[in-house]
Amino acid sequence: MSFKSLFESCEAFIDLNNSFLFDVELAPDLSFKVGGKADIVFEPKSVEQLQAGLKMFADLNLPVSIIGAGSNLLVSDSGIRGVVIKLTCLNKITVNVLGNDVFLEVGAGALTEDVSKFCATHSIAGFETFAGLPGSIGGAVFMNARCYDHSISEFFFSANIIQGFDFFQHKFDETEWAYKKSPFQSMPYGIELSEKRKIICSVVFKLQKGESNMLEAERNKYLEDRENKGHFRKPSAGSTFKNNRSFGKPSGRIIDELGLKGFSIGDAQVAPWHGNLIINNGNATARELRELIETVSDKVFEKSGFRLEREVVFAGDWS
Repeated sequence: MSFKSLFESCEAFIDLNNSFLFDVELAPDLSFKVGGKADIVFEPKSVEQLQAGLKMFADLNLPVSIIGAGSNLLVSDSGIRGVVIKLTCLNKITVNVLGNDVFLEVGAGALTEDVSKFCATHSIAGFETFAGLPGSIGGAVFMNARCYDHSISEFFFSANIIQGFDFFQHKFDETEWAYKKSPFQSMPYGIELSEKRKIICSVVFKLQKGESNMLEAERNKYLEDRENKGHFRKPSAGSTFKNNRSFGKPSGRIIDELGLKGFSIGDAQVAPWHGNLIINNGNATARELRELIETVSDKVFEKSGFRLEREVVFAGDWS
């Protein structure tokens, strides 16, 4: 029986039908521009649809994964089995001003760059450093994204989440956050949903009033810096490895000093202009990209004793 036929046998499918796609090519929507197909893609139009879908998948005993905008992800050439949830449609932005504080509620599927642009246009300060950051707000919060010495956790106030089938609010607790760590990450680290995994539906940020022209100027400064560093020249996932202050220098510099810039496996390459960017230089496969990432990590460990921590998430069927 096909997945579509299996779904059509479920009563819940009638209300969710227009939210499903079957046998979907994922590569065009992933920042590396590689990866195989997903059996099923589910794009709920509301939190209620998301809850209904989760219950249906549990009843059918299907594996479920969740991805943001695919910017920090390397999906295998074989693709992802089961259901892939994309929260693209949960992208609403609302503003509530209380005195000098601006509380911005953002759907998890909204793009971080769009939120940064929205804030500057509406004279809301705090998101300038995230200008040009690829990915969704849900992904940025999940990863506790950090740009130009500012982490997303500095502005996090609360999140509306689903855990299991229940919907509730998760408020900020400083002890749960660290450098590129958030309370929404779970082990094993990846995109697969487990019973205890928290799904971010929307996030409330506590920001401040600002002056639109100054905020736009700041945004343009960071966008120009990203362009000058070559972040947008070739398909990549951005920074491949996290920085570790105990190493005494950024991961990119460690890789540079070992002469690995330009090193390649097939069309997967360490960017000639930046050691911490792994790029698809044309027709790389996911397997080549993964092999290169692992090889760079091993070479750094052999030469320096430093074990770099991956920022890129491996997903899908690698067997």
